Order: sequence, then C-alpha cells, then structure tokens
Amino acid sequence: MYLKKNEIKVVPVIVAVILFIICFVYNYGTRLEAPRKLPGPANRHDRTNINSVVTEVAQNLPPSKDDLISSEERASLLVSLQWPQHDKNLTSARNATDATKCFYEVINLQENYTIGGFAHIVLVARDGNGRPKTHGGDFFQAKLYNSELKASTFGPVTDHLNGTYTVQFSLLWPGPAHVSVRLVHSSEAVQIINRERQQDPDKVYFFGYFVVGNKTEGVACSAQRSPWLVGDGKGCCCQYRDPVTLESWYCRRPPSLPCWALTYHGMGKYQAKLSSFDATILHKSKTNINVPERDSVIHVLPQDKEILLKGETRRECKPGLGTTVPAGFYFQDRWTSLLCRSRAFPTAPLLSACLKNKEVHMMGDSTMRQWFEYLESAVPTLKRLNLHTSAMSGPLQAIDPQSNTIMHWRAHGIPIRTEKTPIADLHYIGRELEGIAGGEHTVIVFTIWAHFTTYPVAIYIRRLATIRRAVRALLLRAPRTLVAIKSANTGYKDVYGSDWLSWQLDLILRAMFRNVPVVFIDAWQMTSCHYSPDNIHPPKSVVMNEVDLLLSFVCPQ
Repeated sequence: MYLKKNEIKVVPVIVAVILFIICFVYNYGTRLEAPRKLPGPANRHDRTNINSVVTEVAQNLPPSKDDLISSEERASLLVSLQWPQHDKNLTSARNATDATKCFYEVINLQENYTIGGFAHIVLVARDGNGRPKTHGGDFFQAKLYNSELKASTFGPVTDHLNGTYTVQFSLLWPGPAHVSVRLVHSSEAVQIINRERQQDPDKVYFFGYFVVGNKTEGVACSAQRSPWLVGDGKGCCCQYRDPVTLESWYCRRPPSLPCWALTYHGMGKYQAKLSSFDATILHKSKTNINVPERDSVIHVLPQDKEILLKGETRRECKPGLGTTVPAGFYFQDRWTSLLCRSRAFPTAPLLSACLKNKEVHMMGDSTMRQWFEYLESAVPTLKRLNLHTSAMSGPLQAIDPQSNTIMHWRAHGIPIRTEKTPIADLHYIGRELEGIAGGEHTVIVFTIWAHFTTYPVAIYIRRLATIRRAVRALLLRAPRTLVAIKSANTGYKDVYGSDWLSWQLDLILRAMFRNVPVVFIDAWQMTSCHYSPDNIHPPKSVVMNEVDLLLSFVCPQ
C-alpha cells in the first residue's frame, strides 16, 4: 500500500487520513468470501444464496472472544465445509457404499488424445447389494497414472449429489494413461466420522506431568474445557493461557501439586467409543479401497511443442500464486509444477548453493520433520547440533559453516501427539514467529493440521488466526521474508485422523491464507497421486519433490 505525501493544507490531510483508513480496512480486514472449491469431493453450494446463508450462520454463532477473526469469516468457513448429508436409516452394512461394486467409465473415450487436453470419467456409487446410490457424500480420490513412466497426476472429483460423480483429468505426458479411483470413505462412514468429531473430541487425550522436586503427578489434558475433562467438576481445572497468542490449554488439577508445576507434555490414550455397527462401517476392509479398474486406456500422443512438460509458459515461482488444480504431475518420479517454473535439486552442491546464507525455520508436525531429516541426509555438510532434546518433538538444529546455513525444526505447540517432552520446548507457531526478525535471508515454512483432526474445527480456526496475524506482522516488518505453508497430506484412514478430516482442515487453511502473500506447497495432491502406498509419512521420493518445490521459490533462477 502506498500513500501520497501529505500536503500542507488541512483538507488534503484529512482526505489522506480517510483514504488510509479505507485502504487498511480493505487490505487487512478479515472478511472472507466463501472459498472456491479445491481438489476433491465437494458439496456444491448454491452461490446465489451463499451470502444469505453465511449471514444466517454468522448471526447464530457465539461472539468472538477477540478480533482475530470476524463472525462473517467464521460463518463463511463453516458454510464451505458443509458436506452432503442423508437421512436414510442404515440398518445393514451392505447398504453402505461398497467400492468393489462401484463403476466408472471414460466419457466418450477417444482413440487418441493430445497433451494439454482433458479426459473425463463418470463414476456411479453402489452399495454392497450392487444397487446405485441416490445421494452423494462419498469421499473418493482419483488419479491418472503410468507405472512404467512413474507418471501421475491428481484428478478433482465433483459430487453431483445423486450417487454419481465426475472426474476431470489433465493430460500431461505422452503415452498410455490409466485411471485409478479409490473410495476412501463411504458417505455413511463420513457421517460417523463427522459426528464423532463433534460429540467425542477427547477420543485422543493427553497427559500433563506436574513436577516439584522428586514428586511427579500426571493428569489428563485437552485443548478445550470439555465435559469429559471436567468430570464431576471437583478440582478442575488448571488453565494455561499463552501471553502472546492467548491460546488456552487445560489440565485436570493434580491431586496435590500446584498448577504452576506443569513441566512435561505427552500423549495420553486413544479412547473412541464406537458401536460395533459403526466400527464395521469404518473397518479397514471398507476403507481406502480401489474401485475395480476398467480396461480402457487413454492414449496421449506427443506434440511438437510439449509446452506443459518444458514449462515454457509458466511464470517464476514467487509468493502469492495460490494453488491450481491440478497443481502438477509426476514424470520419471519428478514433480513438475503447473503453477510456476519448478526446479530440481538432485545433488548436494545444488541444495547447498540454494541454502547458502539462509536461515530456515521449519515448524509443524512429523511430516515437516521429514523435510529437516531429508535435507540433513542430502547435504553432508549440514551437521546437526546436539541440543539434548527429543528426537520426535525437538527442537532440532543443523548448521553448515561452509554455506553459512542454519536450519531449525520444532514441533508446533500443543496439542501434539508425542512422547513425554518438556512443555517449554513446545512453542505455538504464532508465538515463535513474533520472535523472528525476518528478512531476505530468512525462510519460514510450517504445517499444522494432523494433530487437530479430532477437535471441533473452531479450535483449528482460532489457531490459524493467531498464526495468520503473526505472519502478516512479520511480512509488514520484513516483507522480503519468504513464508511457505505445507498443506495437509493424505495417509490418515480412521476415526482419529481420517483423510476426510484432514481435507476439511486443509480447506480452512487455504481459505484463511488465500489473501496473504505466502507460498503453498500442495502436499495433498503430491501424496494422493503418487505410486507409493498411502502413508501419513510419505517416502523419501515424495519428500524430495516437496522440498525441491519449496526451494524453487527460495531460488527461482
């Protein structure tokens, strides 16, 4: 934002002040339009009525405790997460969607296609009895692939709310291409997962360890003061409020030690209370199952100018570009971005040269720690310092004196499922960002989602709001700082961390940072379409491509 110099006369001064206020509210206000749909199955809203729906939801929301996020933005986010619901009374597991009975075909299959074109499939959902479903809400994932070429790309799924779905595939490499569709969760399973998130947020809980001298007492802790945590109300609870982010954490009051003696944090237990019927619907035999493949092959002919492969028309990688669908594709196991001119850094000298004179701060969960560990192994001159901290939750640090590189990783603040760890080592991302000066030699990259899947989305929204405020402040005081966000990735498949829950959080994250000049690393697409078995911790080949994409923004030339 730029303002003209104030003139001496009083009236222009007043006008300038008014313009400044208007620009500030416009640029930094927190009103947010409903997010555009990103890849994956999605309920299509009637956009003609979306504003009235958001207004109605906003009026029924409790008032915000602070100015981090407006009621309108919260309402817009909640509306964007709405998922197709059905009121059918499920009396048999065979009435749930069954991947082995589902059917798809390529629409108007051609003898040959060309690079840059599209292929479409129609998918019909069926239950265990082979009957077509009449409502939507199934959570499918789709990809186009060629195993021999180690090539693949993500296909966005559109839910038509009547038991049919369509997928559009971009054709990005020459040669044969095959379709793969997975039913991650039936619509019936999604309803159970959604219900459990709201009704049983403490299905994963944590321990807080209180220490005074040689005495230690452990109690249950949570991110909210839930009825389960409160219990009979006697002696509850110890509340801890971060002075910077104002985030709260709650623990049951220990039997004899004071609240200030909280010293360690650790994973508690998994305690979902599912009925036998719900457990059957969510069983692994019905989760993440491939729809039977068709014999149809999509033949893609090469062109004289394979523009997409060569990247001749793509722009330089820089913050603020957002994401695209598809975001890119694998070819010979290398990811090519369709958003910008991505680069590969296959050797230690190339990696070291890009990281020269950089201080890299990585914050998040174990999927971000994988980035730290990959760079540590790929660059022999990077040496980890022994900080005498937990290998799982850090903080970790490595330095390279030759290239003047410093690399940090630390776990995001609680809640986090980890081994017993000093709570002083678990900093909230928003608080950590407040202590970083930033500048052209600083790279910030974070991810936060996996440990919030069991809580109501309001807790996650508020956490992101504190991080967004800190990112904006950092970019105002040091605009040449590079801030990148790694999206959620696939790999969770149960009631404690379903991909559907991760996808909902990912929608929120993208929407809340859409208007902030940051980099998005679309790990969702990169993990969902890769040939490796789906895992919350993807293999080295995927991590390498994720890191290379980040470095394409650090070193675009």
